[in-house]
Amino acid sequence: MYNFNMNQAAATARDLRQQALADAKRSHILNAATSVFIEFGLEAVSMREIAKRAGYTAGAIYSYFANKEEIYGALLAESLERLNAFVSVAERAISLIEDASSSNDFLVLQKSVLAFYQFYRDNPRDLDLGFYLFQGLKPRGLTNEWDSQLNARLRDAMRPQEIALSKLGFSKNEIDTEVTAIFAHIVGVLLLNHTGRIRMFGKSADELIKHYLDNLALRIPKMTKQK
Repeated sequence: MYNFNMNQAAATARDLRQQALADAKRSHILNAATSVFIEFGLEAVSMREIAKRAGYTAGAIYSYFANKEEIYGALLAESLERLNAFVSVAERAISLIEDASSSNDFLVLQKSVLAFYQFYRDNPRDLDLGFYLFQGLKPRGLTNEWDSQLNARLRDAMRPQEIALSKLGFSKNEIDTEVTAIFAHIVGVLLLNHTGRIRMFGKSADELIKHYLDNLALRIPKMTKQK
C-alpha cells in the first residue's frame, strides 16, 4: 500500500511537471505569435514564421495549435479576459460606495467606460490585437463558435455600462444605442491616438473621452429630472 501511494504521488508530480512544461511552451508560442501578428498582420503570417520566432520547428507548434487562426483566437481570448478583469476591478471599487443615487449610477457608468478605454490606451499590444475584433473580420479557420465566444466576452466588458444606463432611466432601445455609440467613440479615439493622427486636431485622447462623457450626462433622464 505504501509503495502504491508513493508511485501514485510520483506519477501525479510527473504529470504536473509535464503540464507545467506544456503550459510554458504554449505561453511562449503565444508571446512569439503576438509580435509576429502585430508586425506582419494576420493574413501575411505563416505557422512557420511563428515557429521560427518561438524557436521551435513548424511541426512542434502543431501539437498545440491547429493553425494560425486558432493561435490568434487564443490571443484574443486572453486579451479579453484581461480587459474584463480590469473593468471588474473598476466596478468593484465603485460598488464599495454606499450611495444609491443617480449621481452614483452615473459614476459607475463613467468609471466602466473609462476602464474599457484605459485598458486599451495603456496596453498597445492588446489594442493591436483588439482592432481585429473591433473590425469584425473573420479570418479563414476561425470558427463561428470562436467568433461568438470572443464577441460575447467583448460584450461582457460593456455589461456594466448597460446596467448603469438602465438604472439611469434609459429604455432598452436607448441603452443599445448609447452602448454602441460609446464603443464607436472609444474605438475611434483609440485609433486616432494609436496612429498619432489625433495631434493634427490639437486634442488629447483623454480629453475627447471626457468630453463625450460630459455630453452623455446631459442626455441622462434621471440626471435631467433632478435639475
